[in-house]
Amino acid sequence: MLAFPSTYTVGITSLGYQIVWATLAMRPDLDVRRLFTDQGDPPHRHCDLFGLSLSWELDGPVLLDLLEQQRIPIWSADRSDNDPLVFGGGPVLTANPEPLAPFFDVVLLGDGEELLPAFIDALQSVRDQPRAQQLRHLARIPGIYVPALYAPRYDPDGCLRSIEPIEADCPERIAKQTWRGNSLSHSTVITPEAAWPDIHMVEVVRSCPELCRFCLASYLTLPFRTPSLDDGLIPAVEKGLTATRRLGLLGASVTQHPQFSELLHWLGQDRFEDLRVSVSSVRAATVTPDLAQGLARRGSKSLTIAIESGSERMRGVVNKKLSTSEIEAAARHAKQGGLSGLKLYGMVGLPAEEESDVEDTASLLLDLKKATPGLRLTLGVSTFVPKAHTPFQWQGVRPEAEKRLKLLAKRLKPKGIELRPESYGWSVIQALLSRSDRRLAPVIAAVRGSQDSLGGWKKAYRAARAGELPSTTSAGVTLPVPPPWEQVVHDVWDEQMVLPWTHLDAPLSASTLAAHQRQALDLA
Repeated sequence: MLAFPSTYTVGITSLGYQIVWATLAMRPDLDVRRLFTDQGDPPHRHCDLFGLSLSWELDGPVLLDLLEQQRIPIWSADRSDNDPLVFGGGPVLTANPEPLAPFFDVVLLGDGEELLPAFIDALQSVRDQPRAQQLRHLARIPGIYVPALYAPRYDPDGCLRSIEPIEADCPERIAKQTWRGNSLSHSTVITPEAAWPDIHMVEVVRSCPELCRFCLASYLTLPFRTPSLDDGLIPAVEKGLTATRRLGLLGASVTQHPQFSELLHWLGQDRFEDLRVSVSSVRAATVTPDLAQGLARRGSKSLTIAIESGSERMRGVVNKKLSTSEIEAAARHAKQGGLSGLKLYGMVGLPAEEESDVEDTASLLLDLKKATPGLRLTLGVSTFVPKAHTPFQWQGVRPEAEKRLKLLAKRLKPKGIELRPESYGWSVIQALLSRSDRRLAPVIAAVRGSQDSLGGWKKAYRAARAGELPSTTSAGVTLPVPPPWEQVVHDVWDEQMVLPWTHLDAPLSASTLAAHQRQALDLA
């Protein structure tokens, strides 16, 4: 059973979920059924594997609802040889699996192109052995993390001291796996029921070369990879266009593919006259009138660029190599090319940010509106949330961010600029999930039924702090109460602190990330 923690409409739009499902479904030794929160394929009479693809922290608790629906014990320690192995993957679990670790038997760290087949092959070789033996065997495969074989150790003051293997033949550290093949992913399912109906999605780039200091999509997925045009992108595009005339080009910064202009020129052929093309996000400095015109000719209405802040100083702090003049040029070029809208993404609450920096963001948007009349401007803005394996992983959520979201609304909405702010309160819960260790697992279990309520989360956390939740054991260790809320969510952590993900290797070492953080804050 392969599950997605949302509805079918949302889940089937996830390219990652599609690829995992297709990879498994093509194997003759597997019978794969899909499960979403609102529907699913007919279930097996007996399920051996239950998998979950997780791309957003706030979807994590849905796992427990899905497990209970399938009558699978939610705690891995309570499962017997008759229960399926529960495995998961995706960026959230690759970054920091620890809050959800007691619920998973196996976590796959990194790209699935080679890791997923290696996992299935290894499991098939021991499928007749007891569960404990299966897990021991899987733990020796690079990129496979078996939480039950790694015990968290805590100091008397409650600080995490280490996460160590409990058996001698388990590796001390587990490394994220990286796909280095020439091809990336593209849709295997095209349906009118998807959130983006009838669209064929093609991954143009993976990772991002810019290395903005907060960015999980860049740091966790390094190195920056691009398939070739003739052997990778064009065959992937043509395969989907036999079924639909809608094409989505995906990636953190698709226009930084070295052959993107050639791809756009190829899509400009007369035989694609009825094709509608959309792109996920482009780097502002790459926007030209020709780019905008080429996209407009193929049905795009708007462009999306990430500016992070209207402040030149803050863009320097976060390593956003983008000048105000380049942002202004992108808006002009979008209009000149025939696009009707420009979507910009920014943040508030970044490390070292002052209120004047947020004022600069408002001023920039107002200047763009004045300079490009008729171009519809939208600002999506979120609160900075620290992510594992990035230089800002030691930073905390800044409470003043809530006020700064309101400041932007006050400045921009009366001037006709659409503002799409993400909830500050839910950003706090996202940080709680992204920065915690296994001590959060009892809170996640307790919040079932009220996980859509901010008050439900805070009530469950208070109960855990007060010792009112049932004691939980993980890898033979009774988990102590979680640390104070402020410490997890808001505090700036010392660079020498043992982090919940210290035992997991990502592309860059902690010392390199710390150096990047110091470089950033030296510019503040």
